[in-house]
Amino acid sequence: MGILIRLGISALALWIATLVVDGIDVTADTVAGTVGTLLIVASIFGVVNAVLRPLIKLVGCAFYLLTLGLIAVVVNGGLFLLTSWIAGKLDLPFHVDGFWPAMLGALIVGVVSWLLNLMVSDSDD
Repeated sequence: MGILIRLGISALALWIATLVVDGIDVTADTVAGTVGTLLIVASIFGVVNAVLRPLIKLVGCAFYLLTLGLIAVVVNGGLFLLTSWIAGKLDLPFHVDGFWPAMLGALIVGVVSWLLNLMVSDSDD
């Protein structure tokens, strides 16, 4: 159940990013299509982050140390752009126009997800 809640939180954060950032678009025709697209893109973004982020941190650990972790914002933007590319290959109506919208979108998704996850309990009480 917890993973579905986290997926919903990620989809909500993506939706907020599409509202705030020019250059991040969901072009589905219906509300159900938009919600489905956001849920699928949130899943893709989660998988991309889970698989690639540890590898990137391992390979680029010197850059993380040199920039005191600020390179993570650039890495998140790149992973967000990769998510957009994968969504395009899957014919999903989700598109990010470039690197700067991707960086800002990834930052918004990260902050909103973090804030919303603070409100969700990790225990099964």
